[in-house]
Amino acid sequence: MTDLIILFFITFSAALLGVVPPGLINITAAKISTQKGKMNGIIFAIGASLVVLIQAMIAVMISKYLYHNQEVIDVLLKIALVIFGLLGIYFFIIARKKKGKRIRMVKVSKKGSFFKGVFLAMLNVLPIPYFAGLNALWRTSGLMEFTNTDIIVFILGAGFGTFAMLYMYVFYFNKSQSRSGKFSKSSDYILSILMLVLVIITLIRIFFGQEPVTT
Repeated sequence: MTDLIILFFITFSAALLGVVPPGLINITAAKISTQKGKMNGIIFAIGASLVVLIQAMIAVMISKYLYHNQEVIDVLLKIALVIFGLLGIYFFIIARKKKGKRIRMVKVSKKGSFFKGVFLAMLNVLPIPYFAGLNALWRTSGLMEFTNTDIIVFILGAGFGTFAMLYMYVFYFNKSQSRSGKFSKSSDYILSILMLVLVIITLIRIFFGQEPVTT
């Protein structure tokens, strides 16, 4: 039981730290919180975290295969490159359209926020190699075996760790209306720049074999 607790908390911590750098999911969670309210931000975070559970499961199942077959990583990265490029253009266009408009809180369906979280998390394929790397590290250090119990604990740690950090983003940007308003107006530009950075990181990863640093 002690080993399982340790496995959960180190995976929880690694997942939480993986979402600390500004990324597509956490910045969007903060943006939704400022524009549509804290509850919609939390619902978005739940949707995204549920997808992370599935991504962590995929990572566990294919980690050994993934790291012995470079062509699989290359395909994932090329897909991510196209997605990040298109999202960067999309957020820039949205930001330009918003310029000069007054940002106000709007009431929207919580179901819409949930499915937006699911959709964006599905587009973000980088957590799969990230969790695959963690899985390989835990196995090498003897912290984890391929038992059903260990796999379930690893997956839950990844999901809850991701949700915890997303909740922090939601809470922080929802706390102050003045700070939230400024953030809301600039969030699409931030996301557009972020997509450009991710495109550059992905290109470096493709051509030079370096690991991406965000999830």
